[in-house]
Amino acid sequence: MRFSLLVMYCLLAFSLTLVTGCHDRQQTEALSDPAPPQALRPTSHRELEEFFASQNYDWDTLRDGVPPFILETLPGDLHRISKITKKKELFFLSLLPMVLLANDQIRSQRKYLEEIFAKFDRNQAIAAEEMAQLQDLQREYGIQGDPLRHPARRRTLLERVDVIPPSLVLAQAATESAYGTSRFARRGNNIFGEWTFVPGTGMIPEERPEGATYEVRRFRTIADSLHSYMMNINTNKAYQEFRRKRSQLRASGQPLRGLDLADGLEPYSIRGGDYVEDLRKIILNNRLNRLSSAPLRPFSAGNGLLSTADLIHRSRSVVAETTAD
Repeated sequence: MRFSLLVMYCLLAFSLTLVTGCHDRQQTEALSDPAPPQALRPTSHRELEEFFASQNYDWDTLRDGVPPFILETLPGDLHRISKITKKKELFFLSLLPMVLLANDQIRSQRKYLEEIFAKFDRNQAIAAEEMAQLQDLQREYGIQGDPLRHPARRRTLLERVDVIPPSLVLAQAATESAYGTSRFARRGNNIFGEWTFVPGTGMIPEERPEGATYEVRRFRTIADSLHSYMMNINTNKAYQEFRRKRSQLRASGQPLRGLDLADGLEPYSIRGGDYVEDLRKIILNNRLNRLSSAPLRPFSAGNGLLSTADLIHRSRSVVAETTAD
């Protein structure tokens, strides 16, 4: 039996009592009973704009909170929006809620790890259920060994279980998908240009070099593409430098800013430094750094973007090259 996307996202992959309800958000009387994130499949950009209007959601209301919703597909007519600024705004607003949901879930996972490590360091007994939950996280993030007793394993796990600045996620999505208008975004829900090496499972690029076997991955939903990207950046060996710098910034108490971390994504493209500069320009030109302080509006506890068994399973098949460092 195939469950709906909304139900799927509301099921936790493991029974962690994670803190999706611990956000310091102001709730009005109308929002006293938070609903789970909505799943959207807009057929046109006007339909998406109407939804945003109904939620009082635009660039000028970000401080009032971002409505939590999950996007199954982008509107197929984004390329028909003649005004560039309008197209960019709609694209960024469409993805921002899912990025914030994903980072919320990662924060919860990280908090759990920090708590169980502190408990172990105080010589307190770790229950069997807690160990099982820790092992679930290790498997999800590709870490072997015992992070309780081995500092290097612990450090690597904490380096992986950390947020990615929304500005950087959105800048990469913009450049990799041409603001949601590329063939791969429209036909394969692939907004980060991720590859697959399993023949017949993706789309063949028109300019693929002779002899190359890679294909551009197809995803069932935009949310799946985002999930795969987050796990790729947080686990793939290619982005070890990104994670190392992120860890250094966190240890020194500095904010995690997309502009500062963009260098770590140079391996993402054969264009190298030019690619990084393009990401920085997108962040600066669209003032994406302000999104780091945008809060999510209240939503039902237990509705994380990265926390379903189905998504975890699919992330492993998508990023086949991901291994423990």
